[in-house]
Parts: sequence; structure tokens; C-alpha cells
Amino acid sequence: MDWATRHVLAWRLSNTMDASFCVDALNEALDRYGKPEGFNTDQGSQFTSFDFTGVLKAAEITISMDGRGRCMDNIFIERLWRSLKYEAIYLHELTDGFKAEQVIGEWMDFYNTERPHSAFDGKTPAEAYGATRPMDMMDKPDGLPTSPQAPQQQQDVINRILAA
Repeated sequence: MDWATRHVLAWRLSNTMDASFCVDALNEALDRYGKPEGFNTDQGSQFTSFDFTGVLKAAEITISMDGRGRCMDNIFIERLWRSLKYEAIYLHELTDGFKAEQVIGEWMDFYNTERPHSAFDGKTPAEAYGATRPMDMMDKPDGLPTSPQAPQQQQDVINRILAA
């Protein structure tokens, strides 16, 4: 997800804890949208894996990770998952991965292209992302409801990854 516009750049579904599906989504986002200055994730095993962090390090992308137990550090992603669950997943009987992928894919398309956001004056994430003038969320303090994470926790994880 692009933090400034909340546009979902890529996603994958998996029923394993393997990192490969996350690496695939990361590579798709990089191929389609280019290299960001930084990449933020939680400290899940997929995102701290050498496969995932290796892609970021090879592309010289700054790695940022949420503090342990600090869901507010990545509030836009947490909100996306909540909306997806309540607006799509809980409303369907998902009997297999194929059905789940279909329902999630349709909802992600809806979220990006049809669902307006008040933080963007009624624009969809796709419209906000494609706008000619980049939006700086620092100019909209009410658009950033989080406080900075504990810097030492984050730095400890980053140092461990960079040392690998």
C-alpha cells in the first residue's frame, strides 16, 4: 500500500507462512510502480525473512518495521484488513482458496477504484495515487493518526537485517 494515497499496489493470498507469496507481491509492486524511498512492514516472519529483506536491500530501499506490538504504527494496513473482513470476507462462504481469491480480488479492485476516502476529498485511492500533484500527508496532520514508533526497537530490527 502506498501510504500517502492508500492505493493497494499489489497483494497475494496464501495459506502458508512461507515468505514467497510476500516476495511475489513485493516484486510486482516494484515492477509496476517503481522503487519507493522506504518500505514499512510489521515484524512478521515473512517480512523479516532474508528473501523479503534481500529484495529491499538489493534495490537499496530503506527498510522500516513497526515496533513489536504497535499496530498503530501501520494503521492504514490494519484498517484495510478490517474493512476487507467486514465488507467482503465475513459476508461470503469461502469454501476454498479460489473463492477467497476471487472475493478478495473483487474487493481490492472496488477499494482502489470505487471507494471514496474523506482524507482525499472524496477521491478513490487510485485517483489520489494518479493525481498529477503528489499528496504530502504531512500537510494533513489529521490524515496521520499515529505517533512515531519506539525508535530503538525499530533500529534493533533494522540493524539485525542489515548485518545478515
